[in-house]
Amino acid sequence: MVAFSGGADSLTLLLLLWAHWPERRSGLHALHFNHRLRGVASDRDEAYCRKVCRALGIGISVGRRYGKKKFTNEAESRDARFEFIGRKMQARQAKVLWLGHQQNDIAESMLMRLARGSGTTGLAAPRPVQSMTNGRLHLRPLLGLKHEELTTALAKAGLTWREDTSNHAADYFRNRVRKSVLPIWCEAAGRDALAGAALARSMLEEDDSALEHWLKNLAPMERGGVLDLSKLQNAPRALMRRALHRWLLRHPETGNLSRAGFEALLAMAMAGKPTRFSLGVKVFAVIREGRLHIERICRKSPSARLRL
Repeated sequence: MVAFSGGADSLTLLLLLWAHWPERRSGLHALHFNHRLRGVASDRDEAYCRKVCRALGIGISVGRRYGKKKFTNEAESRDARFEFIGRKMQARQAKVLWLGHQQNDIAESMLMRLARGSGTTGLAAPRPVQSMTNGRLHLRPLLGLKHEELTTALAKAGLTWREDTSNHAADYFRNRVRKSVLPIWCEAAGRDALAGAALARSMLEEDDSALEHWLKNLAPMERGGVLDLSKLQNAPRALMRRALHRWLLRHPETGNLSRAGFEALLAMAMAGKPTRFSLGVKVFAVIREGRLHIERICRKSPSARLRL
C-alpha cells in the first residue's frame, strides 16, 4: 500500500513504484486521507488522487475526517491518518506501507526533535526501512532525494501535483520549521545542509542499532518484567537508560513519568542500591537484591502490596 496525499513527494513515489515494478502493479493500492481542513481544496485533492489512480489502473481507498473540530497539533492529524491506514491495511492483510518522505523531511524532523531533547532513536527518524511492532514494514525509498529535485523532475515530465496551502501556515511546529527555520539554516550552513542532516541521521541509526544489539545480548529483562541491574553494572549509562525505557514500557501502569522523574530513577538504577521510588498513585519502583521490580499497593488493603 502507498500513502498518497496527491503532493509531489507521494506522487513521485507512486509513479516510480508503478513504472519500475510492473509485475506487481495489480497489487499496488493507494491510501488517501482527506483531513477536510481546507474545504473545497481538500475535496479536490481527493478527486485528483482518484483520477491518478484511475489513470494508472490501481485501487485507492479514501478516508475522511468527520466533525468540525480542528486538529490542535500535527500529532492529532498524523494519528487520525495512520488510524485510517492501519484499518485499511488490516482489512486487506497488507504488510508493507510505502511512504514518500524525502531529505527535507529528515532535516525538519531532526530540528523538531532536537528541540524536545530526543536521543538516537528519535533523531534517527524517518528510517528508510522501519519494522513496526505490529509486524508491518514501512519503506521510504526517497530519503536520498530533496523535495526540490522531485518537483523539478515532475515538472520536466509535464506532470502536475496538488499543493497543500496549509503547509505554508504557521499553525503547526513542522510548518514553522519548514517555512522560517530550514531556509535560514541551509543558507547559514554554506553547504548542503540537507545532505548533512541525512548523513547524520544514517550514522545515528547505526549507533542506535548498535546499542539495541548490545542490550539484546545482555538480556537484562527477566520474566514478569523484572530488570536485572547486575547485567548492566559495567555497561555505559546509555544502555541503562535504554533498558529503563524498555522496563517502563513493560509496565504501562507507571503512566507518563516526567523527565525529571526518569532521570532520578535512572540515577537510582545506576547506583543499584536498595530503594523505593514512587511512580504515581500506588505504584512504586523497587530495587531489591540488584533487581528492579514494580510494586503496586492492593486496593483492598492499604498495608498489603502485590509484587509483580
